[in-house]
Amino acid sequence: MNAAQKLIASHLVSGDLTPGGEIAIRIDQTLTQDSTGTMAYLQLEAMGTDRVKTKRSVAYVDHNMLQSGFENADDHKYIQTVAAKHGIWFSRPGNGICHQVQLERFSVPGQTLLGSDSHTPTCGAAGMLAIGAGGLDVAVAMGGGAYYLAMPKICKVELVGQLKPMVTAKDVILEVLRRLSVKGGVAKIMEYTGPGLASLSVPERATIANMGAELGATTTVFPSDEVTHAFFKAQGREDDWSELKADPDAEYDEELTIDLSALHPLTAMPHSPDNVARVADKAGIKIDQVAIGSCTNSSYADMMKVAEILDGHTVAPNVSLVISPGSRQVLTMLASNGALAKMVSAGARVLECACGPCIGMGQAPATDAVSLRTFNRNFCGRSGTASASVWLVSPETAAVSAITGVLTDPETWTPVEKPAMPERFMADDSMVLAPSDDPDSVEVVRGPNIKPFPKAKAPAETIEGKVLIKLGDNITTDHIMPSNAKLLPYRSNVPYLSEFCLTPCDPDFPKRAQESGGGFIVAGQNYGQGSSREHAALAPLYLGVKGVIAIGFARIHRANLINNGILPLCLEDEADYAALSLGDDIVIANVHEQIAAAARGEGVVLKCGEREIKVRMTITPRQRDILLAGGLLNYTREQAGKEDK
Repeated sequence: MNAAQKLIASHLVSGDLTPGGEIAIRIDQTLTQDSTGTMAYLQLEAMGTDRVKTKRSVAYVDHNMLQSGFENADDHKYIQTVAAKHGIWFSRPGNGICHQVQLERFSVPGQTLLGSDSHTPTCGAAGMLAIGAGGLDVAVAMGGGAYYLAMPKICKVELVGQLKPMVTAKDVILEVLRRLSVKGGVAKIMEYTGPGLASLSVPERATIANMGAELGATTTVFPSDEVTHAFFKAQGREDDWSELKADPDAEYDEELTIDLSALHPLTAMPHSPDNVARVADKAGIKIDQVAIGSCTNSSYADMMKVAEILDGHTVAPNVSLVISPGSRQVLTMLASNGALAKMVSAGARVLECACGPCIGMGQAPATDAVSLRTFNRNFCGRSGTASASVWLVSPETAAVSAITGVLTDPETWTPVEKPAMPERFMADDSMVLAPSDDPDSVEVVRGPNIKPFPKAKAPAETIEGKVLIKLGDNITTDHIMPSNAKLLPYRSNVPYLSEFCLTPCDPDFPKRAQESGGGFIVAGQNYGQGSSREHAALAPLYLGVKGVIAIGFARIHRANLINNGILPLCLEDEADYAALSLGDDIVIANVHEQIAAAARGEGVVLKCGEREIKVRMTITPRQRDILLAGGLLNYTREQAGKEDK
């Protein structure tokens, strides 16, 4: 068996390892963050779950950190109190970014992790099966339920050779994206092997695993080996370590080889992580902003390399440089060893240990600005400035370019050595609060911005509605439900958020949907790529969207649609996409029977005017029952025999 198969087999509740078939796996750990966590815990409460049943569940506050009003602070208080009551650990604001802290302090090789954030696969760097999902799936897992998914194919990525100075793990994953595209990992687990692994630290592996999400991959898995063992020992968690390796005769569904020694610094150009070019080929472009950090590149090693590059230099006059260490552990160590002083002396602005600019929470670039970022996504408008151009680069490229004022190939710079891993990290878990030993005494605090989430109803026998919008390929969850400093405080207020649903594509969409009494969305390939945010399903649900007709769907978003009772309909003939227009009347008759037929592998027929259009809805018998119940929450209640409260 390969490593991914071993992880799945050891947690298998139902199904087998045949790619494409439905499996259910037992979940050991969960994580949430405050952008998605409020909704997840509202759903947990609605299920009637008293105490979580996982080995460890952690609630992080790392996204909605700007407190320009009461909304974010109220959400944080709600999360803290609901966590204390229901058996969930609470990572306080300032403790760090969820994926960084989870990797440092809570990752366990051989265990499963389900997180309400698409970059949860970061912990695959430590030999975990770590998967991003919608908040409702995470809530079910916290309640002791299994997580269901289609068994992925396993793609072997063999690493050979060794990275040259100033070439990084970021360049490795950008090379994979260049070769495979943002759709290349769909329905796959990327498993990294080969002799090149020995030279990659756990934080470097984490960078690669983190951006596996940009491939559309289910997750990324690294072995738990001697390198992993050393990392756990340095974190003071040696007892949590165990070995996980593929068998020598392990087989894979696909294979890819990356020669590390042949790589050069790369950049993802606007506006997609797979729009990759060599930095040397684009060097000289004037830049306005550099942002270093995020869950992708904010480790101690990343920060130390940045500090060494900046040492003795001053940031170019035309550049604003901001740096976000990934955790309190990292920031404390930088402050203790003098690296933080080097950053500040160079003119860097040090931000708190949070997601910050990566999710549009502050530091929006100027009009038409060029921003270099060590982040994982550069979708148009995600930075907070629609006209800005965001380029994804390594910390080395970012730091060198901040000094020169133009995009600069770091291989032309004096090389900095990769810092040795400390013998012992400065571990301090005092900012992680244990759940209450007396849950009955805990009062859950709900601020006025926390509104009930929309609940789907069982579908009618006939579904009718107009085409409310027609979209192209690769529509992201940032398009569907924008994320920025103005909207993030309203993550617990779906009625308000719905007013901005799909407005980057069509400002009139919310009004049209409301006036039409709901209807259908039409889209191209890979609809819903990007974040795991289930608000991209909840907002359309609130607006009355009954189904999405697309050429193809991203994994997490498709699951979120089903979980919220929205039909994900794939066109059998892509030519029918051209035939669908804004305002067309769509009718689906015999809905219950057609949903049942879809679970048997049969097609679904909808009518557009007098024309019949064939679609497929590849669902399992369980997903059939979820849709017929009107969503996962209703289904879970039915299964538990509980009444709606």
